[in-house]
Amino acid sequence: MTGRRLVRLSNAQARRVALTAQGFGQPRPVGTPGRRDLRRVLKHTGLLQIDSVNVLARAHYLPLFSRLGPYPHDLLENAAYRSTSRQPRELFEYWGHEASLLPVAMHPLFRWRMAEAIDRAWGGMRRMALEEPEFIQGLLQDVGRFGPVSAGELARPHQSDRPGRKKGPWWDWDAVKAGLEYLFWAGAITTASRRGFERMYDLPERVIPTEVLNRPTPSREDAHRELLRMSAASLGVAGARELRDYYRLPAADAKARLAELVEGGELLAVEVEGWRQPAYMLPGVKIPRRVPGAALVAPFDPLVWERDRAERLFGFRYRIEIYVPSHKRVHGYYVLPFLMDEHLAARVDLKADRQAGVLRVQAAHREDHAPDGVAERLADELMVMAGWLALDDVVVEKRGDFAPTLKKALGR
Repeated sequence: MTGRRLVRLSNAQARRVALTAQGFGQPRPVGTPGRRDLRRVLKHTGLLQIDSVNVLARAHYLPLFSRLGPYPHDLLENAAYRSTSRQPRELFEYWGHEASLLPVAMHPLFRWRMAEAIDRAWGGMRRMALEEPEFIQGLLQDVGRFGPVSAGELARPHQSDRPGRKKGPWWDWDAVKAGLEYLFWAGAITTASRRGFERMYDLPERVIPTEVLNRPTPSREDAHRELLRMSAASLGVAGARELRDYYRLPAADAKARLAELVEGGELLAVEVEGWRQPAYMLPGVKIPRRVPGAALVAPFDPLVWERDRAERLFGFRYRIEIYVPSHKRVHGYYVLPFLMDEHLAARVDLKADRQAGVLRVQAAHREDHAPDGVAERLADELMVMAGWLALDDVVVEKRGDFAPTLKKALGR
């Protein structure tokens, strides 16, 4: 599939292209997954979105499990937050899609966003930067002096062994956090590590590899073009809004850069069966005949985070109900779609009940178009996930039309 002619895809073809682009359909590693496997996943996803909800596992851990199966938790921790002469840090935190872990090689591609922090940061961050520049500068100095350091530590009363610049409370926590987050947005500080889920801030030169920091900064236009190419590689086939949204590019800029990429033959215009909007894909993309496999897909996995696209590709209407009152939820609190051989065939509301030592399926629903054998394949995957989370068993609650069948498949 090369050249600049208009390409037409059936919906099934588009679905297989999208799944392959996201790294599904490949055999899981034999043995314990390592850095090479982590890099392979990041080559497909481009990033890992971070989210604070921990009812099952933090969001950035789950896409690796979906594609690799059970892997050591410290595989991601070491790549993101530790650096040695033999294994330098490979990931850094920044605003990619939302808060994200990104390969360090992408740092230059986001310097345009860092440079525009004063214009694009929101709420308290921007207000603090505009109204309290001396405070912001003082924060930066203290991070340089005390880092790695948390917002809470910088907000504590001054003592000889603690950060602070005057006797008594240095500043309130909200102001400190807003100021630090502005500096983070501006690239003046970064995340050195996390303590629990709390960010520990430090200067980039003590976190990002020197070789990466010394790389030339591309122009804003070149960075946008490259990020659109990377979006296209990760999505496989997508509309203009989805390509732009993958790395949250400004709409007008993305529209201009997308037109340039199409004109230059670096992206192909595509018609997809059932899609109202035009779509785009990289030249030379192969259409697999099938994409086998089974995986539990996290709510913040890039395969499904654009809900309209998930509905067009899979006929799967998906909404996060975390902020919906419990009595109004349709499918549950933290619901994972179950991918089986190119179909999102079921969905399960999961909770890691660590005190009881079980993975709780709080609700289970089967999709109308699901192929045969879903219960057995899902049961297997739930047992694998339970083992990965160091839980002893899977317990299926009564809620949902698929709960009895799934419970039977688990032999409960």
